Amino acid sequence: MAHTGREPPEMAAAPSPLPDVTRDRLPTLFEVLSRRTLPPVDLFSFYIYMRDQQRSVDYLDFWLDVAQHMSLCRHYVRELRRSVLIGTPDMEKDAASKRSSAVLEAMGEMSNAPAGPSMYASEKEREQNAQMSAYLRDQPAAGSGNNGAGINSNESPASSSERRARASTNLSSQRMASDSNSPAHTVAREDIRASAEQILYTFLLPDAEREITLPGSITADITAAIEQDGRDDPEVFDVAKDYVFQAMERDAFPGFLRARAFGNLVPPTIVARLIIGLIAMFGGFWTAFVLIFLNAPRTTRCWEILPFTIGVYLLASYQYSLDPIMALAGFSEYTPFNFARIREPYVRKLLIKRSIMVLAWTVLIDAGICVLFILVPGKRL
Repeated sequence: MAHTGREPPEMAAAPSPLPDVTRDRLPTLFEVLSRRTLPPVDLFSFYIYMRDQQRSVDYLDFWLDVAQHMSLCRHYVRELRRSVLIGTPDMEKDAASKRSSAVLEAMGEMSNAPAGPSMYASEKEREQNAQMSAYLRDQPAAGSGNNGAGINSNESPASSSERRARASTNLSSQRMASDSNSPAHTVAREDIRASAEQILYTFLLPDAEREITLPGSITADITAAIEQDGRDDPEVFDVAKDYVFQAMERDAFPGFLRARAFGNLVPPTIVARLIIGLIAMFGGFWTAFVLIFLNAPRTTRCWEILPFTIGVYLLASYQYSLDPIMALAGFSEYTPFNFARIREPYVRKLLIKRSIMVLAWTVLIDAGICVLFILVPGKRL
């Protein structure tokens, strides 16, 4: 998937569950997406990895937008439940209002739990999400497909483009006024409709701006549900969301953990270290042979330690994708020459152990090479 210009989401502004600093294992993808981890295995780092190394950030953006859509729906239902239960006395409610009140009351208070794949939800959360989706289906937004205003075969191309632009504008303004977990402003029913349409127009329709590859049946079902049936409830995206989650978990997340939990360098820096390390080693060997054949004193040949040490260190960094000194100092590189402090306790322990091992090998190999070329007898040619 092509690189996009979209910037990584701002993680600091969004309220989130407290990170589990007692975790004695590597995090799961769901924990990363739920913002329960710390650098260098946090959501910001995963976003950069998907954008710069995996080249499939559109899948992560789709997941984040669907999670945002879910939070909008929860916030809308919470607000509606409070207004219906508190604002209207029972004697003044008509039959429809009483049915709506009963449904909302039975639903209970919607939690702020982060959106996740269907298989990770608790039984209570699954039941609440199903009730919320059923409630939103029963009360379609104005201008939805159920009211005859959806995109259909008789609609002109210009009208379709206008709807896409309007949905994009509405969702952009909504994003600026809300965070990724619980919007601070009042959510209108039209916001939910605009959110669903924006996801469809951006990621799912053929030739969309950032089309992601999904099985055709999934895309067709979502398109028909939104454009023909007028749906905008969260269940519309459940199958696609689970598919994208499993794809990221299978294809991208293991590489992310290898890169961020077992190393602290990014590919451009790793390649640069390989090049500089090979040059340093060439310079060291060239200097060593010249000094041997000039029969230089061993005190002079001690200068060979410098290029050999630099070369061995950089080649070891390339081999393990790890700068041991930087890791021991507690830093990890997330873009070239941009560093973040390692705050995930388990990852820090892993990197310290690997750094000590890499340093031990570096010292051993460097000492062997230097001793060999310094102590070998010289012979002037």
